[in-house]
Amino acid sequence: MPSFRAAVEARDTEAIEALLAENVVFTSPVAFKPYPGKAITAAFLRGVMRVFTDFHYVREIAGPDGRDHALVFKAKVGDREINGCDFLHFDDNGLIDEFTVMVRPLSATQALGEAMGAQFERIQREALEAMGATEAR
Repeated sequence: MPSFRAAVEARDTEAIEALLAENVVFTSPVAFKPYPGKAITAAFLRGVMRVFTDFHYVREIAGPDGRDHALVFKAKVGDREINGCDFLHFDDNGLIDEFTVMVRPLSATQALGEAMGAQFERIQREALEAMGATEAR
């Protein structure tokens, strides 16, 4: 199984989703409350991939036990440059069960919020479709 970083850099949404635990909790830099569940987290990540351009990781920091990772990135949202970090925690099965994103500066964070807001209906629809497909199995 590829690393999360490798999956993101390859823009491999299936590999990214395969690395998420069913009970993953996604904490967005622009939303007040966290979003629990694999379907909504995967949908948010697909939405971010549609919004960010020139995305690339610049550094990876791992905890001594390998269960915590910080992936520092740079990207653009429209004409705004954004710097951020993905904080990942891995469960006992090696799947991501906590996913927190922080970004700066404020102007880029606001641009990200607007861009993701425009994606929100699609994100919700994708998550509901994925949950329906999972229940049908």
